[in-house]
Amino acid sequence: MDRIDTVRLAAFSNLDADVGASPVRLDLVFIENFVGQTIIGIDSSELHVPQPVRVNLTIGVPAIRACTTDRIEDTVNYAAVRGALLDLFASHRVRLLEALAETIAQLLIADFGAHWVRVSLAKPAKFDDLAAVGVQIERRRGDGSAAAVGLARYASLGEGLVPN
Repeated sequence: MDRIDTVRLAAFSNLDADVGASPVRLDLVFIENFVGQTIIGIDSSELHVPQPVRVNLTIGVPAIRACTTDRIEDTVNYAAVRGALLDLFASHRVRLLEALAETIAQLLIADFGAHWVRVSLAKPAKFDDLAAVGVQIERRRGDGSAAAVGLARYASLGEGLVPN
């Protein structure tokens, strides 16, 4: 199995502890400075040619079993995350780094057993006089689908301001 076994992970951890119980300690798995090519942006020059996007991920999972079992099925498989990022970069249809970061965060939570994630995305080649521009977000499992919550919460912002 390429992705973390969330069923065994849930059974191993005390994630459903009562309110007031001590917080679950998370082990952090990270991927630093992955650079992929994708079409992202709002400027017409960005909409047709892939550009580099640098990704840094921190993935929090409770008590990684692999520490004691030494089995890849009991942790986050870096190669599988990398493959998922490459697939996402080839297929997404979002224009903003913020939306891409949200998509990555939800992917890590849903498919890789993350309970907390920090996603940093940067465009290192956006401007000649800057090292990079980007965004960093944090999401936690159980906060609801942040993408759906965000859409519901902000759907009316600006509504009706732009004529059809």
